[in-house]
This record gives sequence, structure tokens and C-alpha cells, in this order.
Amino acid sequence: MKTEFVIVITIALAFIFDFINGFHDAANSVATVVCTRVLKPHWAVVWAASFNFLAFLFFDLKVANTVGKGVVDPSIIDVWVIMAALIGAIIWNIITWYFALPSSSSHALIGGLVGAAVIKSGLGALNSAGLTKIIISIVASPLIGMGLGFLLMSLSKLTVRNRSPKTVSLIFEKLQLLSASLYSLGHGGNDAQKTMGIIAVLLFSTGHLGTEFHVPLWIVLSCHAAMGLGTLMGGWRIVKTMGMKLTKLKTIGGFSAETAGAITLFAATHLGIPVSTTHTITGSILGVGSVTEARKVRWATATRIIWAWVFTIPASAIVSAIWWKFLH
Repeated sequence: MKTEFVIVITIALAFIFDFINGFHDAANSVATVVCTRVLKPHWAVVWAASFNFLAFLFFDLKVANTVGKGVVDPSIIDVWVIMAALIGAIIWNIITWYFALPSSSSHALIGGLVGAAVIKSGLGALNSAGLTKIIISIVASPLIGMGLGFLLMSLSKLTVRNRSPKTVSLIFEKLQLLSASLYSLGHGGNDAQKTMGIIAVLLFSTGHLGTEFHVPLWIVLSCHAAMGLGTLMGGWRIVKTMGMKLTKLKTIGGFSAETAGAITLFAATHLGIPVSTTHTITGSILGVGSVTEARKVRWATATRIIWAWVFTIPASAIVSAIWWKFLH
């Protein structure tokens, strides 16, 4: 099979993963705004998809560079490593979508890269500094989201404590449109860059980007468009888990959770850290729920989600390693 043809197929797989990423993680952007009934489902996904795409105007490509150069030694990357990594991530995303588990597409991709690289070249192929940063973010992002969600919910309730419930609902209906758009910007800015990094490192390793690693504009626009289209399709199975099965949200809670998640994502993208948008918004929702009434938070559902997080990187790594062997 000619190398150029295989590269084209692999890039197509990357766009499929990006589409599934948007589809799988649509719940992260729209669950709160749908479940508080601020927007109808079809308008919510249009809203989120639009800001997923527009994110390319607001963020530097630091996350793409981290994924492209900071996870695996670029010198061992070839088309088969990237193809196996993408297949591993896609399969894990489909499995978790089927069981309505809001797992991390980002960490499925990282796991896929790790599995294919290790089966090819051993543990020495891994970039320990980059992986350490990602592992820290797995723990830190939901905790930061939870802390910010708790703080913003507490401040919001304090600010409107003398207002009637109807007035509070009307105020935060409008504010939730703003918070939803900010969260979708952060979602698009962080998640789409991971696929950009994968495509760019593939082209760089095969000599198609010259001597210096960079991410061309056509890759940037294509990845944002693919992710936006996936969000537009909406993964409704996971929306129910995120918006209804963790805790009951009102508009004030939806605003607080989305704003907490957006702040976390903006900061991580600025620092070039590929965090999980799923981890972030889940932590934010739990933080909000802890303010209103902690006993109404469905901690059993939260525990089930956390187990999915724990298994994501090793599971996708195992699948991608098997596929690397199969492709060879």
C-alpha cells in the first residue's frame, strides 16, 4: 500500500475521531443549558457547535504542540502508530457512548498514542514530562472545576438572596447563554487542538511539514469544523447522564457550572495542557450540587463515571497496541 494513500486514510480517521469527539462530548457543552430548559436541544447544539468552531480565533495552539511533541518521542511516530492510536480512541469512545458514560475523548487519544508507541518502541518512547503534566490534569481539572463550581454557586446565591425565585430564574436564563458560549469556546479550543496535534505530527514525521513542527491553518480549520459537526449531531445518551443523573440543576446552577468549567478550560488551554472537558464539567456540576443539597447529588452515578475515567487511558492503550500489531 503506497505511503501517501495510507497518510490520507489516517488523516481521514483523525477527522472521524474529531467528529466522534464532538458527538461524544456534546453533552459537556449542552447538558446544563438543555436540562435547565434555557435552550431547546436542537438550538443548544447549534449554539455549542458554532462556538466550538469559532474557538480557533481565540486560542494559541499550545495544546496542539503538547500533543504533537509532548506525549511520545516524535522520532518514533509513523503512519501506523497514528492509525492505531486513532482506532483505539475511536473504539473506546463508541463503547463509552453506548453505555452513556461521559469518559474523556482527550485521554482516549492520549492512551491510544501511548499504547501504539510502547508496543512499537518500548517505554523509552514516552515523554515523561508531558505525560506527568497530563496525569496531574486528570486529577486536578475535576477538583478545580468542583471548587470553582462550589464558589460561584455560593456567590451567585448570595448575590440574589433577596430576589424572588422567578426573578432569579429570569436573570440566570440570560446569563446561562453567555456561560454556555464561553464553555463551548473553551471546549473547542482545548479538544480540537488534540486532533490538530495528531495530524501535524503525522505530517511532520513523514516529511510533509518541512524541518520545523507547526500546525498549518487548513488543519486548524478542518479540525474545528469536524468537531463542530460532531457537536451538532449531539450525543443525547450522555446528555441525560450529565444533566439529569448527577444532580438536578436550575438556571443559577447551570450558569455556575458552565462558568467554572469555562474558567478551567481557558486556563488549561493557555498553559498548553490537554485537559478533559468531561472531567472539568462533571466536577463543576458536582461542586454546584454540593452547595444546593449534597445529599441530592447522585454519588453512585459520579462513582461510575470516575471508574470510566480510570480505565480510559489503559483501555484505549491496550486497544491501540492490539491494532498496531494487527496492522503490522
